[in-house]
Amino acid sequence: MRTRATIATAALLLAALTACSSSSASDGDAAPAANDSGAPAAEPTVSVPAAHQGDDLQAAVAVYTAAYFAGDADTAYSMLSARCAKKVAKGSYADVVKRASADYGDDHAVSDVQAEVSGTTGRATYKVTGLPKFDQRSQPWTLEGDAWKYDAC
Repeated sequence: MRTRATIATAALLLAALTACSSSSASDGDAAPAANDSGAPAAEPTVSVPAAHQGDDLQAAVAVYTAAYFAGDADTAYSMLSARCAKKVAKGSYADVVKRASADYGDDHAVSDVQAEVSGTTGRATYKVTGLPKFDQRSQPWTLEGDAWKYDAC
């Protein structure tokens, strides 16, 4: 149950971060509202501080790792990049994820996550609680659409 809560929390964080950085397709079609003088009001701009540009990648790392060790093959596989998904069949990947869950258990959150983002390429460095052999350094991720995908295949 704790793992499902962790996955759900991480997924909500990822959704919230994605929602904060996206806009609807019709936003560009609407004219700015007029102010009291009749002139169009300036549209507000949102800028993400450089220190937080990797937040959505950090959330993706947390969701992927939680799903992997929980044996949630559907979630973990859906987070593979298109390139990686072409290299491994879903059934084979499900076997790997279920085996990891059986061998190591599901209570292995990530910590000390650091994300470096450059365009659609990301690198994540993090620790896996209780399993130092799974700690990662500069693990490759790629942005496909509006979602970060695991690209270390």
